[in-house]
Amino acid sequence: MKKKNLTLWLIVALVAGILTGITFGPSAGFLGDIGKPIINIIKTVATPLVFFAIVDAVVTTHVRGLSFLRLFALTTFNGCIALAIGLSLHALFQPGEALRVLAGMPVGSIDGLQAAGNITTPPIQPAMMLDLQKILDGLVPKSIVDPFINANIAGIVLLALLAGFGLRAHAATSREAQESVDRLAAINHTLLKGVEHCIKWVVWLVPLAVFGVSAKAAGERGLQAFTGLGYYVAVVLGGFVIHVGIVYSAWIKFYCRQSLRAFWREAKKPVFYAFGCNSSLATLPLTLTTLDKLKVSRRSSTLAACVGTNLNNDGIILYEVVTALAVASASGIDLPLMQQITLAGLCLIAAMGVAGVPEAGFVSLSLVLTTLHLPTAALPLLLSVDWLLARARSAVNTTSDLVCSSVLDRLDGSRQPHEISPRL
Repeated sequence: MKKKNLTLWLIVALVAGILTGITFGPSAGFLGDIGKPIINIIKTVATPLVFFAIVDAVVTTHVRGLSFLRLFALTTFNGCIALAIGLSLHALFQPGEALRVLAGMPVGSIDGLQAAGNITTPPIQPAMMLDLQKILDGLVPKSIVDPFINANIAGIVLLALLAGFGLRAHAATSREAQESVDRLAAINHTLLKGVEHCIKWVVWLVPLAVFGVSAKAAGERGLQAFTGLGYYVAVVLGGFVIHVGIVYSAWIKFYCRQSLRAFWREAKKPVFYAFGCNSSLATLPLTLTTLDKLKVSRRSSTLAACVGTNLNNDGIILYEVVTALAVASASGIDLPLMQQITLAGLCLIAAMGVAGVPEAGFVSLSLVLTTLHLPTAALPLLLSVDWLLARARSAVNTTSDLVCSSVLDRLDGSRQPHEISPRL
């Protein structure tokens, strides 16, 4: 099955669901339950994926410490700007209000909230607030298995980092230890690839969930349930345009001292290719070729675009924070500024954990919502328009690879090509 066929099936499922809902009315409401187990499967597979991916990244790659710290600071800075843009767009345009009818239920009645124990008042009430102390307490795992059971993304990342750096420290003690760690790293890499294949299979169940959720929404609310989708998509795409047009352009123009016209003359090829194939990772060979043409040293391009592939994900970060806040708002949950910042931080961590896999933004978004006890009932319907947003995310992430490589090259003062070789 070719990847492009998934987009077609998502569209077919959306249209079929709308027609079914209009035909059968409220009696089609039971179809909405189809999406719940599919979302649960995705979350179940995503938790080991994050763990294996981070351990693999920490253990298998050697880079210069100072260069990596510069790259980490640069990508974190860009990611924080993406979060700020997302928070601002949500505050200004309130896409959650437009999405309020997507669940086809009164405010506060989504079963994800009931499962989290957050509903203590009748449905139509002033907006609810998340328990910040409960969220912060849940970020630190109580046991090794706790983050995997509860899909706690922050706990999974913490355990993965401890495991990865622990193995690297052990490998440095002796040659025998190095060989043992290499064997474990190879096993971990194999498990990672196996889980990635599982994600590919599970994603093919999503059109069924889209059909069920769209049938329920159309049956209970008619076509009105879909009026917010276009508005939501426009807000997210607007954020991408702002981030690329202002933030990335500023780096290239004012720091790298490079002509924007010259940069985009070469950059447009991998960016459009990433949009077409919906993968910044698959675009990597073309990205490296483009960076060579832009006279970026191979050392900087390999570090920023290859080793840093899990860090250059501003498209996913911006998408996640806007969508998560919109889901909370549509569900009647009031998030004060500090709780919005907590959510934004989790989006930043989650985006770094699952980059490079199919529907990476959607997978990590489900983990963020679960960690914060936010409802996931509307996710299948939002995924019906994700075929466009996913391609836009890939284009932004590829642009991030190009820009961060150029900036890192100037930071390091690199001139001669020098390739970084992975251990495995």
